[in-house]
Amino acid sequence: MRAIILALFWVVATALQAQEVERITLAKDATDEAILHIYKPAGKAERTPAVLICPGGGYRGLALDREGHDMAKWYASNGILAAVLEYRMPQGRNEVPLSDAEKAIALMRANGERWKIDTGKVGVVGSSAGGHLAASLSTLAADENRPDFAILYYPVISLEDDLAHQGSKHNLLGEKAGDAEMVRHYSLQYQVDDKTPRTLLLLSDDDKVVPPMNSIRYYSALKEHGIPASLYLFPKGGHGWGIKYDFAYYQEVKDLILKWLAQAEIWTR
Repeated sequence: MRAIILALFWVVATALQAQEVERITLAKDATDEAILHIYKPAGKAERTPAVLICPGGGYRGLALDREGHDMAKWYASNGILAAVLEYRMPQGRNEVPLSDAEKAIALMRANGERWKIDTGKVGVVGSSAGGHLAASLSTLAADENRPDFAILYYPVISLEDDLAHQGSKHNLLGEKAGDAEMVRHYSLQYQVDDKTPRTLLLLSDDDKVVPPMNSIRYYSALKEHGIPASLYLFPKGGHGWGIKYDFAYYQEVKDLILKWLAQAEIWTR
């Protein structure tokens, strides 16, 4: 038994050593700072795709493990550079998270040569409220900061009352949460355009936190604009599963992501 434990420890330690992590401060204010954690794939001589990972947390906090660092380790283990964005909380300053995300993706492309990134294959991954941020980057960002693809896990999309996750809405908009024009601006199904990147949506039918219609309306908007998109709706799982091992479709999610990336000619094993 001791030999098995030591062997497992060696495997885990080797894997952790293989994933070099770099930490960069993107922005600071009086109460918070934005940090980018770069996970580089091991043993890759050629340029690789990259993903900017936006964890969820209702724009109040961050689920940094299962929707951030754990995901980054998995993407990096498959030869994709992964950057976890520890973005600042808006506290009603609606422009802050997107500003951090734009700085992050611009930095990743600017460091393409140093980090061996294929700068034409820089995507965004987002979960829940982080999915709203990822979709904001896909629809509201300056053209040069749009991602090349997006992978959204059970995302918040609409801030309209029939679909909104109220915590995310009020934390993002603050006193502007009652402003109809602002609500529509951040209801991202209305902001899809011809420059929005191809998107993969992953969610559960029994999600009681963020209604599945958020993703369905975003998917419909993507198709109306001729954007390649795929939506996988699992029968059970609720909300917030990220990359948890106890999610019933844990392996299926990983397989679907890699197949989707391969089909889009973004990634090859």
